[in-house]
Amino acid sequence: MNRISWDDFRLVRGIAESGSLVGAASALNLNHSTVFRRLGALEAMIGAKLFERSRNGYSATAAGQEMVALAERMGRDVMDFERRIAGRDEKPSGLLRLTTNDALFSYVLAPILASFRKAFPEIQLDVLVTGQPLNLSRRDADIAIRSTYAPPETLVGRRIGSSVWGRYVSRQLYESGFDLADESHDYIGFNEHFGGVDVFDWIEKEIPPQRIAMRCNTTVGIAQCIAQGVGIGFLPRFIGDQHPELVCTDEPMGGRGAVLWLLTHPDLRHAARVRAFMDHAGTELSKRRAALSGNGNIHDGHDEGI
Repeated sequence: MNRISWDDFRLVRGIAESGSLVGAASALNLNHSTVFRRLGALEAMIGAKLFERSRNGYSATAAGQEMVALAERMGRDVMDFERRIAGRDEKPSGLLRLTTNDALFSYVLAPILASFRKAFPEIQLDVLVTGQPLNLSRRDADIAIRSTYAPPETLVGRRIGSSVWGRYVSRQLYESGFDLADESHDYIGFNEHFGGVDVFDWIEKEIPPQRIAMRCNTTVGIAQCIAQGVGIGFLPRFIGDQHPELVCTDEPMGGRGAVLWLLTHPDLRHAARVRAFMDHAGTELSKRRAALSGNGNIHDGHDEGI
């Protein structure tokens, strides 16, 4: 007697999530004809139709929805098992997945990653640079280095410190007699893909929409655009102060900024490779607390009295 396999559940979930055989084939790394054939064989085996096809694509029947729900539960159980097993390693080796944003990667983490690799050459790093939060419970990454006020309660880790934001203009504009009160100056804002820090809400509240010349989701790109004269922009001090072509006019939020966190999932915190990185990066980032708040050189690695 034939039995439903885990691959069958993955197939049905893939079709339901994408709404098409082509989408499921792409997600499962199969070809379209294989997906079509396997779906037909599965429906024949269980004696029930799993999907209705319309001009809008494939929609799951009651039987299909029940199978998708079971596939999702099974998938979570598998990921939980993998995460628990990954947290039992004893030797700091293997693949370590990190996620962070472009600003931290470019201005802060590169030398820390280099020193970590020298200390732990048997650990391979896979770094995903993105502004979007990833799900560490699904093991999208093992460790997240993030600026946020409210890290998920499901994660554990270390609060490194605050990064203060400033309002910047190009040095050329500043030296030509810049007046912050002049309402003819344009601003650079953030789009909906940028979040997690109060400056986003501050801009939306304090800067009139008609003065926003451009929106962007990367502080690294905004620094370049400020220097080119696109408009006034907001940057963490640890970025803006590294650019001699920029001038910080003030700290419009009273010196407040985002909080930098080093986070992992509880099931992974005792894994040797995770523990090694958390200790190494935590120590090195703590040495840079003053620089992160705009009061020192981000590359010097000294604690500046903190």
